[in-house]
This record gives sequence, C-alpha cells and structure tokens, in this order.
Amino acid sequence: DAYRITDLHPEGRGPAAAITNALSQANIDPKATVDGKPLVQYISAHGTSTQENDSIETKAIKLVFGENAPNVPVSSIKSMMGHLIAAAGSVELITCIMSIQTGMLVPTINLDNPDPELDLDYVPNVAREAQVDCCVSNSFGFGGQNNTLVVKRFNN
Repeated sequence: DAYRITDLHPEGRGPAAAITNALSQANIDPKATVDGKPLVQYISAHGTSTQENDSIETKAIKLVFGENAPNVPVSSIKSMMGHLIAAAGSVELITCIMSIQTGMLVPTINLDNPDPELDLDYVPNVAREAQVDCCVSNSFGFGGQNNTLVVKRFNN
C-alpha cells in the first residue's frame, strides 16, 4: 500500500486489499457462510505481536470478513518462533497446510493480557482442534508489501 516506507496504513487498507484480492481470486466470499459457519476457518496472521501491526491486521480482518470476523480463528506462529524475516511467509503457509491436514490450529502463546481493542479469536496459549477446509495466510512487510495466500482442501 506504500503508506510509508515502514508503516502500514493505520486503517488496514493495504492488508485488507491483499486479503480481498486473494479471496476473490480463490472465488471465496469472506462474508458468506455455510450452515452458519464462515467459508474461511482459519487465518495465519502476520502477527508480529506489536501494538501497531496487530491493531492494523485486526482492522483489516474486520473490514474484509465483516460479521464473520469474530468467528474465524486467528493465530500467529511468530509467537513461538519469532520473526523469520524472509522465511516467515513460507513457514506461515506451511502452518495453514498443516491445519488442513491435521485439524489443529497453532496457538498464539503468551497471550495473557490481550488489548481489549484486539477482540478476535486469537487461539490463546493452547492449540485447538478445528475442521479447516480453507485458510488464509497473511504476510505484511515494509514498503507496503502486503501478501495473502488462500489454501483450500483438495476435493476429488
């Protein structure tokens, strides 16, 4: 989004555009449900554990998913591994693939005192079983390099 060389737009416009574009290319409506459940069952967040970035990513998720946002689990493997810089996106994508294969969501560890404004389901501290058929992996970087990948279960 090129808001600033090191900052995302404070309202999450760039990340929201990346998520929206990826879902559109995958033919997934982020506001649609099946049997009351969102079509996306998990988001692997960029999740740097910084107030600014996590707030912006939360805003972007809410912009894109609307009323579905509170019902889509979001976690960040960075809470366990740290920021792997250029390798972060690939590891986060593997997290999505593994959630589909294993039915487990990685937790966001050390989430003991969440900011009340960051009010999504961040899978705090303990892994969780979940049926995942579709997930989103977010990678947001310096210079407005916002990337989102969508992974879906393969069905014959």
